[in-house]
Amino acid sequence: MFDKYMAHPWHGIDPGLDLPEVVTSFIEITPHDNVKYEVDKASGFIKVDRPQLYSNIVPALYGFIPKTYCGRHIAEKCMAATGRQGIEGDGDPIDICVLTERNIVHGNILVNARPIGGFRMIDNNQADDKIIAILQDDRVYGAWSDIGQLPASLRERLLHYFLTYKQIPQKDEQSKVEITHVYNRLEAYGIIEASVLDYQELIDAKNGF
Repeated sequence: MFDKYMAHPWHGIDPGLDLPEVVTSFIEITPHDNVKYEVDKASGFIKVDRPQLYSNIVPALYGFIPKTYCGRHIAEKCMAATGRQGIEGDGDPIDICVLTERNIVHGNILVNARPIGGFRMIDNNQADDKIIAILQDDRVYGAWSDIGQLPASLRERLLHYFLTYKQIPQKDEQSKVEITHVYNRLEAYGIIEASVLDYQELIDAKNGF
């Protein structure tokens, strides 16, 4: 019998049996959106976060991996890689960008994706990693297995988006966003696995374990 309630995108969807090699990804926004949407954590519905600032549009499908969390383990990986102290997880599911040659025009969907690397991003002293992935069985991008195979122009577009999407011209106080590393597929696997551990700790804490 079918459940009459829709699963919560963050808590009610399995991230996949083949994690971390293949991950189920919930897509919030697409390159066609000029508004930034995100999941409301309490209800699970898609909400408007803000209009995209100026002409900065995400160059890939963008969303998160369900049942993940950026907490203690993600922060520790960031501090170990950068040599910094006092980094925290950003308190959100792990973000993912999914590349595909297909013209997918709306979010609020699930896709299976193969991680090929990631960006170690720090946003106001919070670890905010971005996993870069390929839509599973994509006819054009499907042969790529590591972020080093991306054309330089595509990689630069992704980097530019994340480094500038919060900037407002002529505003003195800007969000302090930086990308310290571009890492490969195996390191992306480790980040995903750490985010799964963080999620389990989050749920255990809420359940009083």
